Amino acid sequence: MSLTWTRRSLGRALGGSALALPFIRTAAAQQTIEWVAGSLGGGWYTIAAGLSALIKDENPELQIRVVPGGGLANSTRVNRNQSQMGWGIDTFAASARAGEEPYTEKHENIRSLGTGYSPTEHHFLRRTDGGPEDMRGILTQKALRIACPQRSSTDEMTLQRILKFLGTSPDKIRAEGGRYLTGSYADIGAAYSDGQADYLYAALARPAAIFTEISQGRRTGKLTEFPADVRKHLIDRYSYAEGFIPAGTYPALQAAAVPVTMMDSVLMVHESLPEEVAYKVTRTLIRNKGPRLVQVHASMGAWDPVASAKYAGVPMHPGATRAFREAGALPG
Repeated sequence: MSLTWTRRSLGRALGGSALALPFIRTAAAQQTIEWVAGSLGGGWYTIAAGLSALIKDENPELQIRVVPGGGLANSTRVNRNQSQMGWGIDTFAASARAGEEPYTEKHENIRSLGTGYSPTEHHFLRRTDGGPEDMRGILTQKALRIACPQRSSTDEMTLQRILKFLGTSPDKIRAEGGRYLTGSYADIGAAYSDGQADYLYAALARPAAIFTEISQGRRTGKLTEFPADVRKHLIDRYSYAEGFIPAGTYPALQAAAVPVTMMDSVLMVHESLPEEVAYKVTRTLIRNKGPRLVQVHASMGAWDPVASAKYAGVPMHPGATRAFREAGALPG
């Protein structure tokens, strides 16, 4: 009797364990990844949140947590594995990898999952109730009051590069009685709308929410084109791209297409990210190119896996290489 009970009990125990094993394996297989994006309210944060949901739908075992970040700091954060994934700007990610300005050390631990995910146009908005109307005249005037994103952002770094090319700087602006405000996209949009600043600079994928909101608000403005020599300087010296904000993007802020400087988004990961994870993330993006990615953000409509896989500024992660090859975007 005792022996029979022991065998039955042991059988039930083993049976229960067997039933529990799949759950244990599933729990162990789940992995939480941190994705450092951009400022709250910006395009990067919105896109990362949307893509994270899409990736999780197709790969339930992957849990992605999106946190705020900035274009300059994200490369360092991913390189140190503080975040396993992160948005970067193609030109700045390449500089980080090489240890070139504005970085002081080589970021040898970052890998890419391709680029071209969200082209980013630089927007420069001016007041319409007085003052110069061209970029050079605006940025070199005394008592200039301008707002731009926070320090450590690629937007603010680009504005500083333009100011230097034009013979001025944030310190000079302040010394001449001006105001150089930095903050979140929401903060600088409010500063312009409330009259604390007369000019607004930001690099965002179009249509950018803060400019759409301004165009519908009580204080509008006009988008200002980038002079040809400024565009050429940024392209030749820092490898930016040249583009334009198409007519009709912000009907109240422009009468025609506006020539501007552009950057593009690269998806960075730490080299230690498991190959299978990198593969699944990249495969999901490739499978959903076109209308599904447009639902996440309009700027992703032109994403092309073949062009994405050609980015050479940061070495590609083996998992991404595998996904691009399977899709025919890389030679077998």
